[in-house]
Amino acid sequence: MTNKNLLKNKLIVFLLAILCCLLWGSAFPSIKIGYELFEIEASDSMSQILFAGLRFFLAGVMAIIFGSFLQKKMLFPKKDSWRMVWTLSVFQTILQYFFFYVGLAHASGVKASIINGMSTFFAILLACLIRKQEKLTINKISGCVLGAIGVILVSLAGGNLGEGFAVNGEGFILIASISYAISSVLIKEYSTKENPVTLSGYQFIIGGIVMILVGYFAGGRLQITSITGIPLIVYMALISSVAYSIWGILLKYNPVSSVTIYGFTNPIFGALLSALFLSEWKKITVQYLIALVLVSAGIYVVNRD
Repeated sequence: MTNKNLLKNKLIVFLLAILCCLLWGSAFPSIKIGYELFEIEASDSMSQILFAGLRFFLAGVMAIIFGSFLQKKMLFPKKDSWRMVWTLSVFQTILQYFFFYVGLAHASGVKASIINGMSTFFAILLACLIRKQEKLTINKISGCVLGAIGVILVSLAGGNLGEGFAVNGEGFILIASISYAISSVLIKEYSTKENPVTLSGYQFIIGGIVMILVGYFAGGRLQITSITGIPLIVYMALISSVAYSIWGILLKYNPVSSVTIYGFTNPIFGALLSALFLSEWKKITVQYLIALVLVSAGIYVVNRD
């Protein structure tokens, strides 16, 4: 079986996609813990951006090193691929994680993980309506409605719209999800012209440098209060380098919907791991559980075709 056929095998896609979602799910509590270890306050947006930039710069370097080692050649974008690298960097790293990091500081890890699940719906809608990569069906529309209801439900968990939904919290997480969806559709197209690992690695390096410069010169600073902060930032870099590289490869050889169907495990892993590591068990109320079920069911229905 060739590598191409192997990456189209449903069992292989399942295992690799679940691995990616498990890694992404662990990012929610990791970021919260990182804020504590590096003494980053919820209101200190620039230090959050600096923290994110350091993570993604390391992620890009790791992706290129690992990819070059596995392919036994130095990975470097072709001359006409730099435009794709820069475009991906804007949506997949700079915009997505600016809003994600700042938003996560003003929302619970459990709530953020559920809202972030909307990225799957946005990716499918973009693939169907904008890029014409797939057909928009009744199942996909129904699934999007289910997911939207789930997001609204969890956003109102605070008792009313004012308490349960903050623009700089849940609102920013939604914007990050849209940016991620755009990057997913773009990497599906770009990977036909360039190695997806090369695209992921260099866009992370560029995005990381931009975020480091913006965060530092705008006043952001990092202070390590514990030696455990170093292995944590390395682990978070590995999350990005491994998960995005694998996800890009899967999108290259499979339809967007057949890969994103596994995105339903992302909010589930995020909620469970946040509850475990951040002691947020008390926040998992009936409303959250219903929202998780709706989001998961919506993603399944969208891709049932």
